[in-house]
Amino acid sequence: MTQQYQEVIISIANQVDDLSEMLIAQLAELGYDGFLEEPNELKAYISSELFSQQALTNLLATYPLSAVTNSIEKQNWNILWESNFSPMQVDQFVGVRASFHQPIQNVQHELIITPKMSFGTGHHGTTYSVMKLMESINFSGKKVFDFGTGTGILAILAEKLGAALVVGVDNDSWCIENAEENVEVNKCKNIHIALSDTITTNEQYDIVIANINRHILEANMLLFPQIINPDGILILSGLLSSDELEMIELCKLSRFKHEQTLTKEGWIAIQFSVN
Repeated sequence: MTQQYQEVIISIANQVDDLSEMLIAQLAELGYDGFLEEPNELKAYISSELFSQQALTNLLATYPLSAVTNSIEKQNWNILWESNFSPMQVDQFVGVRASFHQPIQNVQHELIITPKMSFGTGHHGTTYSVMKLMESINFSGKKVFDFGTGTGILAILAEKLGAALVVGVDNDSWCIENAEENVEVNKCKNIHIALSDTITTNEQYDIVIANINRHILEANMLLFPQIINPDGILILSGLLSSDELEMIELCKLSRFKHEQTLTKEGWIAIQFSVN
């Protein structure tokens, strides 16, 4: 049977400027894993198996907002993305495009990301800021763990920056399929993609990247110190600016030292070292 997704179109006309960002964070915690931001509406996507009308109704009632819900089949997602997905750049450091776009000139690294339901094309403030942090980190010969890999975009960039081994995990089988395709398209050789909804503690890594959401980060906070080498680096994202102080304090309890925070469009990425 073809996998079904629910498309939820939320009208946000004449609302506050950062409403889309707040909604994306809350919807992600409910299991939504694809988003399209437009001037007067937010489109959110979730597997039909995870969709709850009651949970959506309860969330929208707090604003209040209205929404229209449609069913969308897996194979139609590419057509939807192609009409909305444009190339992007992080300065001259990295460019991200789909296979149907022309090559991006004058960037150090070019990533080709097949536009499917997986979250992570570089456009969102969280992914953008993580990539910006990665620019100043030495990945040469390092072991990297990418928790919530989505499209595999950050894992692919880590290898292009010289990582010797990258393990990317996600709890969505469609993300795994998409990430594996993107790894192949980008001719990466040192990336292992696996289906998992938690951190396994039988390996240690030099750099751990977790671009998910606050709820999952908090649930796994005690596991991060177990998988990071003593001189390692932890990057957390999928967080709103309002989450920064509490997340820094929480990480201090797990022996991490705050190094820097980058902010873009109300979203943050935070870099820690082992204290």
